[in-house]
Amino acid sequence: MGLIKQMFTWWDGQSAGTRLWTWRKGIRVGADSQGNIYYRERERDRRWVIYNGDVDASRIPPEWHGWLHHTVDELPGESAHKRKKYEQPHVSNQTGTPNAYRPRGSILTEPVTAKKTAAYEAWNPEI
Repeated sequence: MGLIKQMFTWWDGQSAGTRLWTWRKGIRVGADSQGNIYYRERERDRRWVIYNGDVDASRIPPEWHGWLHHTVDELPGESAHKRKKYEQPHVSNQTGTPNAYRPRGSILTEPVTAKKTAAYEAWNPEI
């Protein structure tokens, strides 16, 4: 079942074509904390990632994103960049999950009831 699934789907890991391309031309350069594996091509400077699980670009940490998009040439382990103490660990996109940000006034947040004060008088259209 896994081989058939790999031949016809791209959203659940790698397709058969990507597996063949990686086997023929790819050199593994590293992996991140989520298990995603990063490759580069032998002859040219082409770079790609094989996801561990769902294919979701928000699962790529910032340091690997910079390497993939040729912003930096050093691999994250080789870079002199030190993480600042205010930088938080990478979290994938939380949209559509219970952890998603819901601003005040959203239909998915709990309604906030206004406190009644003596200075406020509700509008009555019949007056």
